Amino acid sequence: MLVYQDSKNNYWFGSWSDGLYKYDGKTILHFTTESGLPDNRIEDIKEDKSGNLYFNTSKGICKFDGQNFTTLPVAILDNQWKLKPDDLWFKSAQFLEEAYRYDGQSLYKLQLPKHPSYSNPYAVYSTYKDSKGNIWFGTNPLGVFRYDGKSIDWISEEDVTELHDGPANGVRSIIEDKDGYFWFNSKFRYKAYGNNPSQQPFYIREKSVGSLDGSPDDNLIEYLSIARDNQGALWIATYGNGVWRYDPSLPNGKNITYYPVTNGKEDITIFSIYKDNHGNLWLGTHENGVYKFNGKTFERFIP
Repeated sequence: MLVYQDSKNNYWFGSWSDGLYKYDGKTILHFTTESGLPDNRIEDIKEDKSGNLYFNTSKGICKFDGQNFTTLPVAILDNQWKLKPDDLWFKSAQFLEEAYRYDGQSLYKLQLPKHPSYSNPYAVYSTYKDSKGNIWFGTNPLGVFRYDGKSIDWISEEDVTELHDGPANGVRSIIEDKDGYFWFNSKFRYKAYGNNPSQQPFYIREKSVGSLDGSPDDNLIEYLSIARDNQGALWIATYGNGVWRYDPSLPNGKNITYYPVTNGKEDITIFSIYKDNHGNLWLGTHENGVYKFNGKTFERFIP
C-alpha cells in the first residue's frame, strides 16, 4: 500500500491489486481499471506543478486531471536523457532495463545506462530528486546511480548491491537528510561532494546507524522505506520489525527509538512510510491497510 497527499490535501492510497482509493477527509472513492486505470497495481504516485496526478501502474503510466484518467503514450527515444526542473521520473516494471521521463508533453522511455563493471540485467526500484535537482535511481542488483544532467555516476559498494547469494532486497528507498547525506536502506550513509567527472569516486561513505537494535547478528541493517520528519529525524520502516526513529541530534543510546506495529499481538509487514503535507507520518502495509502515527504509536487508520 502506498500513501500520497496531493496539493489539495486529498489522500490517495495505492494498492497492490485493488486500484486506488481517494480520501478527501469525508468520503472515500475507489478507482480501478473500470474507472480508466491501466492496471489495478499501483507502483508510484507523483504530481506536477499544475496539480495533475500521475499513477505508475504495472501496465503503464496514467495522468489524472481531476476528472479523467488518461494513459500516456510512450515515445521510444533512448537518447532523451535530459534534466529539467519540472520533469517527472518514473521507474519501469521489474527488469525491463528502462526508466521514464515526462516533460509535460511527452513520456520518454529511456534505456538504462550500462554499469561500468557488470553486464547483469537490472531494474530500477526507486527514484529520488535531491536538493540540487539531481535524479537518483535505486536498482536491483547493481546499487545506485545519479544523473546530474551531464553524466551517470554509480555507487556500487557491497552494502547497496545484491551481487551475492540469497534474497535481493534492492535499493527501495532513497532520502537526503538535513546534513546532505544520502541513505540507501543500508548500514552506511553517503555524502556526494561534487559533479566533477574526473573526481572519482564522487562520494564518501560513512557508517550510519548500523543494525537498528544494536545487534551485529540480525537483519535490521536493511529497510524498505524511510521518511524525514519536520525536526530532521529519520523514520525507518522495516518489513516485519516495526519502525525505528533515528535522531542524530541526540547522544548515542538515546538517538534510536523503536515503535512496534502490530495487529493485536502480531507484528505486521510494512511496505512504505510517508510524511504528509502537515508532517503526519503514515504507513502502508501489505495486508493490513494504512496506519497513522498519533504521537505515541502507529494505529490503524479508519476513516
